[in-house]
Amino acid sequence: MTGGAGVEIRVRMIDESDVVIARMRAFELASQQGCTVPAATALATAVSEVSRNIVVHAGGGEVTLTTTARDGRRGVVVTALDTGPGIPEIAEAMRDGFSTRGSLGLGLPGAQRLVDEFEIESVVGAGTRVTLRQWAPELSAWR
Repeated sequence: MTGGAGVEIRVRMIDESDVVIARMRAFELASQQGCTVPAATALATAVSEVSRNIVVHAGGGEVTLTTTARDGRRGVVVTALDTGPGIPEIAEAMRDGFSTRGSLGLGLPGAQRLVDEFEIESVVGAGTRVTLRQWAPELSAWR
């Protein structure tokens, strides 16, 4: 098995093709870390959502995927960062159905539901950072 702690992949977010690359890399890294196929797929879907937000709302940015380990578990940390306009009301943006672009408004709240840990920070005029974490089963469960 590959993908121990310390692997880092950076994907510049410029257009939709970059969203696809980030999604594929998230799935691959989560699988290498021992995540189940459903968990790896969930992370990949969450990465698609936050990556697409960078392209659509911020005009570009970067997604960093890093392997990690904590308390006998391996996982993946994804940081989606942009220097776009920021989110004025995070609580509103995290509400199902809220959209500034006429979409279904399920992106951020959907991403939050798909991963084990979700954090969002945003400063109006300075940008947004979304952090996703997905954990594989405990190593002892593999035996």
